[in-house]
Amino acid sequence: MAGSTLVIVESIAKAKTLGKFLGKTYKIKASVGHIKDLPKSKLGIDIEKSFEPQYITIRGKGDILKEIKDESAKASRVLLATDPDREGEAIAWHLQNAIKIPEGSKCRIEFHEITKDAVMQAIKKSRPVDMDRVNAQQARRVLDRLVGYNLSPLLWSKVRKGLSAGRVQSVVVRLICEREEEIKQFVKEEYWTIYADLADQDKHLITAKLNSYQDNKIEISNEEQKDQIVKDLERVSFSVARVEKREKRKKPSPPFTTSTLQQEASKRLNFYSKRTMKVAQELYEGLEIGKEGTVGLITYLRTDSTRVASVAQQEARQFIAAQYGSEYVPSTPNEYKSKKGSQDAHEAIRPTLVSRTPESVKDSLTRDQYRLYKLIWERFVASQMTPAVYDSVTVDIKAGEYGLRATSSQLKFPGYKKVYTDSEEEDAGKPLPELTENQALTLKALNPEQHFTQPPPRFTEASLVKLLEENNIGRPSTYAPIIDTILKRNYVERVNKQFVPTELGFIVVDLLKANFPKIMDVEFTAQMEEELDQIEEGKLDWRQVVADFYKPFAEDLEKAKALIGKVEIKDEEAGKSCPKCGRPLFIKHGRFGKFLACSGFPDCRHTESINEEVGVKCPLCGGNIVSLKSRKGRRFFGCSNYPDCNLVSWHQPTGELCPQCGQVMVEKPAADKSKRAVCQNQQCKYIEK
Repeated sequence: MAGSTLVIVESIAKAKTLGKFLGKTYKIKASVGHIKDLPKSKLGIDIEKSFEPQYITIRGKGDILKEIKDESAKASRVLLATDPDREGEAIAWHLQNAIKIPEGSKCRIEFHEITKDAVMQAIKKSRPVDMDRVNAQQARRVLDRLVGYNLSPLLWSKVRKGLSAGRVQSVVVRLICEREEEIKQFVKEEYWTIYADLADQDKHLITAKLNSYQDNKIEISNEEQKDQIVKDLERVSFSVARVEKREKRKKPSPPFTTSTLQQEASKRLNFYSKRTMKVAQELYEGLEIGKEGTVGLITYLRTDSTRVASVAQQEARQFIAAQYGSEYVPSTPNEYKSKKGSQDAHEAIRPTLVSRTPESVKDSLTRDQYRLYKLIWERFVASQMTPAVYDSVTVDIKAGEYGLRATSSQLKFPGYKKVYTDSEEEDAGKPLPELTENQALTLKALNPEQHFTQPPPRFTEASLVKLLEENNIGRPSTYAPIIDTILKRNYVERVNKQFVPTELGFIVVDLLKANFPKIMDVEFTAQMEEELDQIEEGKLDWRQVVADFYKPFAEDLEKAKALIGKVEIKDEEAGKSCPKCGRPLFIKHGRFGKFLACSGFPDCRHTESINEEVGVKCPLCGGNIVSLKSRKGRRFFGCSNYPDCNLVSWHQPTGELCPQCGQVMVEKPAADKSKRAVCQNQQCKYIEK
């Protein structure tokens, strides 16, 4: 096609979207991710030649690369439109070399949303491939290969085959193990709170909390102390010492970054990070939306910036004024500071067109797509709105030498809450009656409550992602694959949505901590991330960064090979015998979780799956409902009488049948996170009240 422009993107979905609005003079091809990478069969890094990577064409990509080369030969111009990040820049660089585009050519285009305007503007602003960004990606890839390729075989030889270690991955497991140790070592402590029910002369009730003694903060650590305070309070009079009324404003949260999106999707939608990133990718790359055709619904999903383009701000302000009223539009656009060290190249995650409301596109989206788009849309719109305004009242009450406090915070103007409700709402308290200083109050009741300090909670996906971001460990785009890996390696298990380290996880962490203290150090890992950022900024040489890392690492590696003995992991007895040979069965760990195997292996090769009973009887046959794992590690439920009974469900059965259609009832989470019984038959849709 003489005179045509070839545009190369990463994904077929993105190619399809661009093809809808770029004219006939454009040809769109997809590389389907990376075309070149380090070989799997060897290290692929020439350490003697300044850590030169030895890239090869990825298996299965030969035909795709040939097609791209053929099309590039026909085109008058080639534009590399891969993702606007380090990985995308590296793919563009590999493509540039593969199709022999001269170095320095303005062949690279970058857009942060897949809309016609954004793409056409990007084409006008084509630039050379950014080698600083490429080198930052190369540095990360080489560092990860050096660690993984050397440490994983060490674990295979010393612990168990099939294990892996990683520069970031292993630190994540360490954090989970250390949290578990904190929980085990935690010693609970008793403490008490005392609330007083008081009444004014009009018999209005006020609940106040005891908070001071002789103007100092009070702590009640035992029952004897509590009893004495109760006696004291029963003997004194109560009066209002101070009344403070003020207007309190609560600003909206900033629009989403990759990390905060993963956290909120976990809390609100019960999405794991992997699921969030998959759905966000679909929304970004483009979906068929009625008469509009294929459009990208959100901006680029890998970002740690909260910045919003001024055009998008103005669009949002106009939409808010028209939809909700001018009182919901701040006098100047809301600006948000990104966290220290964030890369500001990309905007925050936002809808590409704010007037494209979730309800207007609902019929074109899957349930997951709609829910995530709604979350992103609401968060963005709210971020451009006025604060919520509260009437706050604080009443300090004097009772002899003791002080109590009652508070109330009543919503006066919703502001951004018109659109987006915070996941962690503040306790508003009951409205307080009109009170004046020195006003006498009557004691109606004292309500002491005993408490015990709680250990730190195990990490959920949301809290783990938050910790990783706060400590600058890895990048938000890598969190999902890291979590996936440590689960597959059986270093941790997910129990009630919390991460629990396994014995194997502790063994591997202890071994690596003892022999590779730098690799396992949180601060060192964060420092490496900062150095990668500096490479991207052109401030550091990537080869020097790798060299500085590798020398002490190689020394530690040689010592470890010599010093570490074989680690014996005792198999746990299952408490039952092999049905074939009568020898004990052991609990083993495989690729898809735990299973039972005969202790007589290899003479006897009998294995069984471990079926965890959930305490519910099968409503079809009366067998036990058991929890199982799919080949991809996903939890599902079935009947212990399989194959005679074919009950199977992603959700736990309740043990009852639907009164309307006779299908199995299952537990599903409601909007308020409580469990409700729902018919498994999607056509029935019966919900138990």
